[in-house]
Amino acid sequence: MSLTPLLDAPLQVQIHAFAAIAALLLGAVVLFRRKGTPFHKALGRVWAVLMLIAAGSSIFINEIRLIGPFSPIHIFSVVTFVGLAQGIRDIQRGNVRAHRAAMQGLYFCALILAGAFTLLPGRRMHEVLFGAEAGWTPPLIVIALALTISTALYVRLRRRQA
Repeated sequence: MSLTPLLDAPLQVQIHAFAAIAALLLGAVVLFRRKGTPFHKALGRVWAVLMLIAAGSSIFINEIRLIGPFSPIHIFSVVTFVGLAQGIRDIQRGNVRAHRAAMQGLYFCALILAGAFTLLPGRRMHEVLFGAEAGWTPPLIVIALALTISTALYVRLRRRQA
């Protein structure tokens, strides 16, 4: 593991990676702590800002250009903006169930699933975590584990709230 590929990356990539990693860690705390408390609300606001920073900075990362300056992974940016707006609107209207679903969906889709793509060979985070010569096996194992664990956690959260 070496942070050099990330530290050598353009500023927008560094901002994006920092915000996404911080949102991933903070989001886990928010998801698994008691809801509705002042602490939950404060952490949730910080998490939402981190998600906005991650999604906003991703628009300026255009290394994979398949559709003009964008790639299919930029769809996650749009999903994040829409999901955050929907989740905030839901809680402002008192619809806790819809708010919970929007925020959990964002966490698992925009962070876990999108994050899994960054571990593929040729991507910067692959090089950070596994080295440039690692090939496909290590990231596929990590991606499979991450998706399995996150799916199990998501199912557990949904059952607990039902």
